[in-house]
Amino acid sequence: MNESNIKGEDIVERLDRFDELPDAPPRKRIKLSWVGKLAALVVAAWLVIVAIGPSIAPFHQMDFAGDDGFLPGDGEFLLGTDYLGRDTFSRILWGARTTIGISLLSTLGAYLIGITLGIAAAVRGGWTDTIISRINDAILSLPTIMLGLIAIAAFGSSIPILIIMAAVIYATSVFRIARALALDIMVQDFVESARARGEGTWWIVTREILPNAAMPLATDFGLRLVFVVLFISSLSFLGLGVQPPTADWGSMVRENLQGLPYGSYASIWPAVAIGSFTIAINLIVDDVSAESGGSLARKMV
Repeated sequence: MNESNIKGEDIVERLDRFDELPDAPPRKRIKLSWVGKLAALVVAAWLVIVAIGPSIAPFHQMDFAGDDGFLPGDGEFLLGTDYLGRDTFSRILWGARTTIGISLLSTLGAYLIGITLGIAAAVRGGWTDTIISRINDAILSLPTIMLGLIAIAAFGSSIPILIIMAAVIYATSVFRIARALALDIMVQDFVESARARGEGTWWIVTREILPNAAMPLATDFGLRLVFVVLFISSLSFLGLGVQPPTADWGSMVRENLQGLPYGSYASIWPAVAIGSFTIAINLIVDDVSAESGGSLARKMV
């Protein structure tokens, strides 16, 4: 037997060792219970309102529709008026675009930053992973409200500043889960098989890591969106978020608290709007996580 035959048999033997390695896990379809489907309808309804709310609102968000403040609900003003006599129902429809729109853009920005840095840290390792992780831990150790107050004090309060600030703050949590998922996937057999075939880092990231991390990241996206909605609403409630006269659910609660002793529900309705949106997303996240045997919930931080 010549040398070339020996080398050929050696190569075949090495390749045969990877024949038993499993392929990447099959993609699973999302299955929701009736509670999850109902919650999905609520979220879908709010997203439709974000898109068309201002165009179907009976009044503009700045119109002084009533003669006096805190009018009760009637045929003209479905949910009554606020402390300045503006239609509460119209302002909730306008405020949906502000509150949910800012939160959605902030969450998308957080995922763009967090996933990019998290996977880069996991793939590169070494000093890259150490430096990024330590900076991330330092930011993550500070309370989100405190960071928000510092950013607003330094740069002022505007919608672009709120979006960028929330994206940077919540990118730290996304970084942790993206890095953890990437590290977990990189040691799987199908990734080792891809490396044995000579696939490059970019191919492994786009064809193996991202597809297999998509479901946990998508589920965590909903949870993170809830946190951002509450964060933006809290800043607006404190008077540091979206500034009047722009309609925002958090600021609507703060502005109309004085009407509670007089039986006005002008501050209750925007709180109900916040609660319905965030609770519905939480129900969807819980449903998907339960379908996965709770494994997704354990990865969320």
